[in-house]
Amino acid sequence: MKLELDGVSKRYGTATALDSVSLSVEEGEFFTLVGPSGCGKTTTLRCIAGFESPTDGTVRFDGESMDGVPPEARGVGVVFQNYALFPHMTVGENVAYGLRFADPPGDVSRDERVTELLELVDLAGFEDREPDSLSGGQQQRVALARALAPGPDLLLLDEPMSALDARLRERLRRQVKRIQSELGVTTVYVTHDQSEALAVSDRVAVLNRGRVEQVGTPREVYHRPKTRFVAEFVGENNVLDGVVTRSLTGRRGQLADVVESRLETEGVEVGVGDQTFVLDGVDGDVGEAITFCVRPEDLHLDAGENRIRGTVVETEFQGSATRIRFDWQGIELTVVVADDGNETVELGSELDVGFDADAAHVVE
Repeated sequence: MKLELDGVSKRYGTATALDSVSLSVEEGEFFTLVGPSGCGKTTTLRCIAGFESPTDGTVRFDGESMDGVPPEARGVGVVFQNYALFPHMTVGENVAYGLRFADPPGDVSRDERVTELLELVDLAGFEDREPDSLSGGQQQRVALARALAPGPDLLLLDEPMSALDARLRERLRRQVKRIQSELGVTTVYVTHDQSEALAVSDRVAVLNRGRVEQVGTPREVYHRPKTRFVAEFVGENNVLDGVVTRSLTGRRGQLADVVESRLETEGVEVGVGDQTFVLDGVDGDVGEAITFCVRPEDLHLDAGENRIRGTVVETEFQGSATRIRFDWQGIELTVVVADDGNETVELGSELDVGFDADAAHVVE
């Protein structure tokens, strides 16, 4: 199923939860809505499912408007944040409850469909267990099996792993992605966890205050954020505000130098505080305000074309790497460096850090 949201808004009195949201999810795609609490993720999901009616705009399934179509007639499976399993029913009965409005897909009985789905979520033989005897991860998988029971054309997942510990969450998200891929069901996944969104999605929509800030593949959103909000929300980023002091049109980029090509690239010199930085692949007029970001992993100790010196204010050992926060002209920046097991950076010490001219990315 292809899903489209065309200018969908949702208002509650004077409060706007969604503000003209337009999205397109392709058939079989794993599409994730990510953003902070209160950004409109769950409201978007509820409008898709039919639990809420848009104030403005239209939700379409395969080009057909869902205006006035009740949730049970939309062919949608939903997994809620709290799983919503019925405690007075067995695991098998909970999964079969997903078939209350539809016959099992294919030429199988209800019991056969339940058995098939429990095998799919690695819970074979759990039919007669009570929900409260299961772990959180097992309950989550039962809820997933129940949502899949009728063979929905669209699967909606509303932060289904938020209550689980980090290791279990990582294992289950891989399982959910595997099941989605095997079934080929169009899936919309809601989470506030950026790493989760990047790990499982074909594409991601970043929401902020009821608006879509950016839609793209995980790599596009991470490496080429469109706005300052996306740059700061998706992963960690060093964001700097400056002013173009000089145009460097005709400057040869570093990649061109390496391959000894005659290709040329535009560039600018940007002033931030009392220092200037060279940015490759950027066009701008002198005096123009500009905001750019550099990922912590793209900063390097004692290396890079653009150099700064700061004072270490915090270090965090993370196993294979060390995360170092340092103060530069009153701005706190972060660098992540591979840990060799020997060097220790002391608080209050001076740090020389640099980044290449093509490592910076300009954002709105």
